Amino acid sequence: MYLLGLAILLSLLKLAEVGPVAAWSWWPILGVYAAAAAWWAWADASGYTKRKAAQRMEQRKKERIERQKQAMTPGQRRR
Repeated sequence: MYLLGLAILLSLLKLAEVGPVAAWSWWPILGVYAAAAAWWAWADASGYTKRKAAQRMEQRKKERIERQKQAMTPGQRRR
């Protein structure tokens, strides 16, 4: 995602002719787009994306269980 953001930023700087990016060829900017595409292809092929999603779901599950435990504790006020 960071590579895509960088590529878009560089494209906007190139189109607006701002700073040293204005003098660059389009090839380095297109190279950043290619790197973003390669990263996404690798992440999907290797299972990295699914592992990260599973970790986020597991963390949410743990937080939900902890909130429910706290809500069941006698003498505790609801928040």
